[in-house]
Amino acid sequence: MRRYYFDLRDGDVLVVDEEGLELLDVGAVQEEAARALAGFAWDAARCSAGTDSHSLAIEVRDDVGPVMNVRLAFEIDRKH
Repeated sequence: MRRYYFDLRDGDVLVVDEEGLELLDVGAVQEEAARALAGFAWDAARCSAGTDSHSLAIEVRDDVGPVMNVRLAFEIDRKH
């Protein structure tokens, strides 16, 4: 199994994954990236106040280099 690193990006802020995960294949990598991004979006939406836009991404890499990027953009527009 190969080790993959899931770096989190929120706009211009990048949080680098120093530990990574050992996963079987690219399908498992995509599943983990989607799961992580969903949790990341949930946290961002939960902590948001007022009108707020987010551009979130998981940038996946291995020891050789980039593997995939998974992106999500959303906006919260409170009316009250």
